[in-house]
Amino acid sequence: MSAASQARRLKDPGELEIVAFERGHFASFSACGIPYWVGGDVPDRDRLIARTPEEHRARDIDLRMRTEVTEIDAARGRVRARDVDSGAESWTSYDKLVIATGARPVRPALPGIDAPGVHGVQTLDDGQALLDTLARTRGRRAVVVGAGYIGVEMAEAMIKRGYEVTVVNRGSEPMSTLDPDMGRLVHTAMEGLGITMVDDAEVTKVLTGEDGRVRAVATEDAEFPADVVVLGIGVRPETALAEAAGLPLGAHRGLLTDLAMRVRGQYNVWAGGDCVEVLDLVSGQERHIALGTHANKHGQVIGTNVGGGYATFPGVVGTAVSKVCDLEIARTGLREKDARRAGLQFESVTVESTSRAGYYPGASPMTVKMLAERRTGRLLGVQIVGREGAGKRVDIAAVALTAGMTVEQMTALDLGYAPPFSPVWDPVLVAARKATAAVKRGTV
Repeated sequence: MSAASQARRLKDPGELEIVAFERGHFASFSACGIPYWVGGDVPDRDRLIARTPEEHRARDIDLRMRTEVTEIDAARGRVRARDVDSGAESWTSYDKLVIATGARPVRPALPGIDAPGVHGVQTLDDGQALLDTLARTRGRRAVVVGAGYIGVEMAEAMIKRGYEVTVVNRGSEPMSTLDPDMGRLVHTAMEGLGITMVDDAEVTKVLTGEDGRVRAVATEDAEFPADVVVLGIGVRPETALAEAAGLPLGAHRGLLTDLAMRVRGQYNVWAGGDCVEVLDLVSGQERHIALGTHANKHGQVIGTNVGGGYATFPGVVGTAVSKVCDLEIARTGLREKDARRAGLQFESVTVESTSRAGYYPGASPMTVKMLAERRTGRLLGVQIVGREGAGKRVDIAAVALTAGMTVEQMTALDLGYAPPFSPVWDPVLVAARKATAAVKRGTV
């Protein structure tokens, strides 16, 4: 809908007819906000809706809700769509096609996985179904499966709802987007919040009671009682339609596009959002990163190109931030294993600092990890774990990565300073100084 809205800004209805298909009940909503709605920080579901179907239609966008596209006929320039409620099917022709099918949550084919009380959280419908279950459930035990962004955020939501929370994670530490040493900090902090962390464990089945509802989650070694189960195992590109139409997919099963977000090998098909792979500006490799920030930018670029203008999306550096209660977690660029996979030699440093001047009230600790390329000193990645004021500091590193800066160049950045906001040397710059020294030692 971002693409549709941008195209409409550039072309009036007489010049460009826009038809959009959506199989769900909602359009233009913030999926990122669902954990905070479930947790009670956002009191009303409608706060997460950026624009209603009626508002889109008022701008001459023919938005057809509860309508699922079942086939793309690229050779003839048409799509087949089915009314979800009536089952009626019809073909619609196009001159230009935009694919924004997103990603689908990983839902392993385990015994009991579809039992009442087991929930994914991708759409507003999913969030409402989970809230309805919480309202009906007498017990107060929640098991979250997975410890990535969604898993961590849903663990917080369940804590805020007054549940006893167990997180079952098949990785060695939570937040696999961090290096294990930084993930260990998240593990310790989550346990400090009263969350039971179970790492290196894979769910084998969901156990149900006599009423058919979930009663526990089982691994090979143990069972964890549950009145509700939340799945946060991750997502994969939803590209079955595109694959069936013969469109090119990458190593991560995401659609491949050029800089204009046009599908490679196609002159009139564009794709964006969680269903595509994008260029990592640091490693030079294609990656699948499912984030709303990227999706909205893709939409702006696609809408501009469909609307007769020209725009490009150069790539990403992989910036993301999350939190669990008062713990802030951020990363950008490459992890150690990413750098090794890209064939890069690097130096890695970790520093402990504070969010404010140490003598100022409310100063809280934070840990910053930084990777720099050996010999060149080029910044490769930054990870931050800490309390208030920690997470958004990653933006400094994101800008430096985009600009291709070295860690030595970063030490001269003119950042804002006052005791309520930062030590005189910002924690990111402390890490840059230490990385600079490590690079110089490594070149001797």
